[in-house]
Amino acid sequence: MSRIVKIGVNAVPLGGDSPVVIQTMWKDRFCGADLEGEAGKATVERIERLSQMGCGLLRFTVPDNDAAETLGRLAGMVSMPLAADIHFDYQNALRCMDFPIAKIRINPGNIGGREKARAVLEKAAARGIPLRIGVNAGSLPQDLREKAFAGERAEAGASVIAEALVEAAERELALCDEFNFTHVVVSMKASGIADTIKANRILAAKTDAPLHIGVTEAGPLVIGTARSCAALAVLLAEGIGDTVRVSLSDSMENEVIAAREICGAAAEIAALAGQRQTADRLRRGGVTLISCPRCGRHRFDTHGFTSRWLSRLYALDRNLTVAVMGCEVNGPEEARHADIGITGSGDKVLIFRRGTVVRTVCAEEADAAFAEELALTG
Repeated sequence: MSRIVKIGVNAVPLGGDSPVVIQTMWKDRFCGADLEGEAGKATVERIERLSQMGCGLLRFTVPDNDAAETLGRLAGMVSMPLAADIHFDYQNALRCMDFPIAKIRINPGNIGGREKARAVLEKAAARGIPLRIGVNAGSLPQDLREKAFAGERAEAGASVIAEALVEAAERELALCDEFNFTHVVVSMKASGIADTIKANRILAAKTDAPLHIGVTEAGPLVIGTARSCAALAVLLAEGIGDTVRVSLSDSMENEVIAAREICGAAAEIAALAGQRQTADRLRRGGVTLISCPRCGRHRFDTHGFTSRWLSRLYALDRNLTVAVMGCEVNGPEEARHADIGITGSGDKVLIFRRGTVVRTVCAEEADAAFAEELALTG
């Protein structure tokens, strides 16, 4: 079991037997104007909605001092713990730590050497701010990069990349140990499923540092979710991983939803294997959404409805099963177990609870009627 590292002003526990923390990363360039007026209001509202959906940590890239100042201001405006992502210039990390930033992520392959890393560690220790050592296959230290890719060509296999990731992480952990810095989280990310699984299995057996897991550059929504699930569900079900990000070429909201579903799948796998403690760390309440794939019989636009309602449903703090079905064949009867559902019949839309139709409306009234019935469903 990993040791516990606490993040943010509310000291959210990460590691040990505490729940796995889901995180995502802000997708766009971020500047001071994003905090002003209506733009600022929209920024704060979106971050709070991400929190409601189950995101526990939000990361921002910090390429310069202005970005550090902006992120510092934002940290005082929202309840979500915010993390700063630092590459190349260690001084950006030092500036971020003048604000209530929850965590600093540095990349040892490009931060600039031992003394600069030491300066970051010493200030983090003084301010009580945890660090994530983020090792990426694409930015390994030069000697490990040459060794890994030479080995990959020679062996035509993925294991050498995983081993290089572990060695890079161990070097940074040794540096942390040298300076008595224990408030550290480690990630080793690659775009390969096998590399991701192997590297994290190896390091989990060697250290009690909490692990952040993810498949980097996983791809667009469907591809990236499938590839992330293949790697992360395996690790999480084995009890490996204390915080997770699903890195998609898609929205932050969909990253959070995908991570929630992967955690849920891993909880079922762990429970099946009798690993109750692991399953408990991964389970979370909220909406379970089921929907039919749609076919030529459909009388209701399941695709459009789920697209409009997905983020809103996942932000609900209620344990509900919601069914979105396309026609009478797979409507109320097939989804009889759902707390609330919606489907089509002829030119009408049916809303049902536990298989019993409670309301019939025209298509134009479907969203409003569903919202009203959802509010009454407990």
